[in-house]
Amino acid sequence: MHIESKSLSEVNHTIPVPVAGSAFRRFLAFVGPGLLVSVGYMDPGNWGTDLAGGSKFGYSLLWVIFLSNLMAQFLQVLCARLGLVTNKDLAMACRDYYSKPVATVLWILCELAIIACDLAEVVGSAVALNLLFHIPLELGVLITGLDVLLLLAFMKFGFRKIEAIVFTLVATIAMCFLYEIAIASPNWPAAAKGTFIPSMPNIEALGISLGILGATVMPHNLYLHSSIVQTRKVDASNLKVSVKFNTIDTIVALSIAFFVNAAILILAASVFGNAHGAVTELQDGHKLLQTALGGASATVFAVALLASGQSSTITGTLAGQIVMEGFMQWKIRPWIRRTITRLLAIVPAVVIIHMNSGKGTLGLLVVSQVVLSMQLPFAIFPLIQITSDRKKMGDFVNTPVIRFVGYLIATVIAGLNLYLLVTTLTNTGN
Repeated sequence: MHIESKSLSEVNHTIPVPVAGSAFRRFLAFVGPGLLVSVGYMDPGNWGTDLAGGSKFGYSLLWVIFLSNLMAQFLQVLCARLGLVTNKDLAMACRDYYSKPVATVLWILCELAIIACDLAEVVGSAVALNLLFHIPLELGVLITGLDVLLLLAFMKFGFRKIEAIVFTLVATIAMCFLYEIAIASPNWPAAAKGTFIPSMPNIEALGISLGILGATVMPHNLYLHSSIVQTRKVDASNLKVSVKFNTIDTIVALSIAFFVNAAILILAASVFGNAHGAVTELQDGHKLLQTALGGASATVFAVALLASGQSSTITGTLAGQIVMEGFMQWKIRPWIRRTITRLLAIVPAVVIIHMNSGKGTLGLLVVSQVVLSMQLPFAIFPLIQITSDRKKMGDFVNTPVIRFVGYLIATVIAGLNLYLLVTTLTNTGN
């Protein structure tokens, strides 16, 4: 009998979960996948869109972050449920559900999204290395290609070690922004208004908003989450409680990601907004913080950026392996797969940075996130369709309300992307 191979087979069902003890102790066994997914919601791409939005439009786009985070929680919970119930990640599920040509197109689109995300990680990490150690940006981009060695070294010690590394990096980012917000003295009433009262100042704000959406709800994260929940030893006897605990894990982790995202935009609005939109580079943010809040604040900013780039590198590596193995059933060594992906991000990053003499980093990040947003519907529609299939999901099939909300989210994102594309082409033509 042919046994279908799993993505990340080396860590599949390797983490035991207790069947007895307190609910909290049992919950802790499931903590981790949500944290790894949350990394994608605070990566350098988020920095680009949040800094651009806060410095240009103040607190007015906070509601986009809030709404995007709610969408992300909704979709990631469905991904976790898909992985636990079917024992297949989203890539494998798409390969089985659709015809080969459709599945191949979905794979190509997802690979493009991973390249766009990788580009943001590369640029963010390179800028952080430049700010902290004065390493030239081009050299910093090349150095980021070596991080695969770190990941491979720790993967040999088990998946829990990877989760511990990511937890440390995420905690570093969160603590850095707690410090920044504490000394920035934001206008909290304006921040509250921006969070709960939607507004869209102009077409540029729409572009940045779509970038925020693309940076928050990331296509490759949907594939990642549905796979890494399978690192726990879950069977029919503990499936229901596993779904519950993974749902809690996801909501808590993405709530932390919302805090970080919101903090970046709030910091940009409260400190950089006074510079009348002067933040056109990540380096500008560092300089303005040094002027406004002191050298310690600028250093903390760079440390958080480096932690962000490195943590998202780990999850990007895993997502790339999952997508390739799930869609195409190609088994190649992780370091080869990572090298290929990294080169596809490093080469354009080096070329663009060199051509612009190190300028345009923020714009590059925003563009990469808009590209991610364009790919989103091609991951969301299949996710909703497959999790609405009772043959696949059994008792965990989507209710009519969940189906409606899911398709609404996908349709709204697709519609906004189409509007932005048409508007951009029209303006270019004029």
